[in-house]
Amino acid sequence: MKPPRNHETLKILIVDDSEFNRRMMGDILLEEGFNVVGLAASAEEAIQLAYSTKANLIFVDIVMPEISGLDLTKHFQEKQKQSTDERFIIMMSSLNIESIVIESISNGAIDFLQKPFEREELIKSVEKIERMVEKDSTN
Repeated sequence: MKPPRNHETLKILIVDDSEFNRRMMGDILLEEGFNVVGLAASAEEAIQLAYSTKANLIFVDIVMPEISGLDLTKHFQEKQKQSTDERFIIMMSSLNIESIVIESISNGAIDFLQKPFEREELIKSVEKIERMVEKDSTN
């Protein structure tokens, strides 16, 4: 296993009600040396973990029980307005509907991954955020 890259830069939280998806994504990112700080099965768990771990990159599945990923993204967006903490959200869904992608972005997501996605797509999306964060920290 590679050592965590930019341990201080990205702290990744994965939110999906599917245990298989959470573990698969977490395993891929850990194998690539990324810092995965939590896996959440629900929006409530995600909120608690996001703040306790100071996660700044959150993968959020759209379709979840009780509180949808879209509503969770809205929550994080509202909280971010009241804070100096920067959180990046990447939405995920197997639903291939343009209006969902548009709503995700308007709710504060920075990117969208269509499920099922390839390992390379997942890594590229994290690396893109990593470059943004590193660029901001050098300015």
